[in-house]
Amino acid sequence: MPASTASSPPPPGCLWLEQAAERLGVKPTTLRKWRAKRKGPASFKYTGRVVYRESAITDYVDGCEAADSRSNPALNPLLRRPEPHVRAARAPRAA
Repeated sequence: MPASTASSPPPPGCLWLEQAAERLGVKPTTLRKWRAKRKGPASFKYTGRVVYRESAITDYVDGCEAADSRSNPALNPLLRRPEPHVRAARAPRAA
């Protein structure tokens, strides 16, 4: 990596991969694995380095919160009506 990009600030409203990992509370290697698997917040390359928009990180965290049944009452299985039990049809006995 060129020395000029190692200490240069990221574009406005963006974070370098290491800064994004710190913001999310994960290791940079975890964020790299997520990127390889196309998981986690959206990212792109800028001057040869991976950057994350701060808004993408916020959207990712908001999505995680919305998908969690502890913070989203609509997904809480304890608040749903129980589904009726339906018996499976028995196969006829061979004579």
